[in-house]
Amino acid sequence: MRRLGAATLLVTLSACATGPGKMESNAPVAQSDTIRFSAGRCFGTCPVYSVTVEPDGSGVLLPEKYTAVPGETRFAVTPQQYRRLRDSLAPFRPKTGTERKIVPGSADCKRMATDMPGYRIAWTRAKQEPTHLDYYGGCHDPQHGRLRTAIAAIPKLLDIQKMLTPAPGKTGKE
Repeated sequence: MRRLGAATLLVTLSACATGPGKMESNAPVAQSDTIRFSAGRCFGTCPVYSVTVEPDGSGVLLPEKYTAVPGETRFAVTPQQYRRLRDSLAPFRPKTGTERKIVPGSADCKRMATDMPGYRIAWTRAKQEPTHLDYYGGCHDPQHGRLRTAIAAIPKLLDIQKMLTPAPGKTGKE
C-alpha cells in the first residue's frame, strides 16, 4: 500500500516538472496595447511625426518634417512611462474597435481655430480591431481641454522632446 502511495506521489510530482529553468502557468498573461501617436502638419513649423510605443518598452519615432532627427529613431520607455501614457490617454479612448473624430464639421468641434495640426492616436492589440481617435488641434471647445493637455504632454512624458525640436537656426528639413 505504501509503495502505491509513493508511486502516485512520484507520478503527480513529475507531472509538474517542465524541464530545467522553465515554468508553466495557467495564469492569464496581461495584454496591453501598442499605442501610436501621430502629429500632423500645421501652417508653420510644427513637428510632423509619428511615435509608436510597445508595452515592452520599445519605441520608434518616425519623423516627417520639422524635427531634430533626420530618420527613424528607436528609443526605450520605462514601464512607468508606458503606464503614464496609457493612463493619460485612457479617458479619451473610444470603444475598442471603433473610431472617434473630433474634427471640423463634427458635432464635437464647434469652436475652431485654423492652421493647427491634427493628431491621430491608435491603440492596437493582438486579435482585436484597432481603435482610433482623430483630433484636430484647432477644436477649442471647452470639453477638449484635458485632451489638448494630454496630447501636449506626450513628448515630455516619453522623453522625446529633444528629438522633435530642431536646433536654433535649423528647419528640421536638413
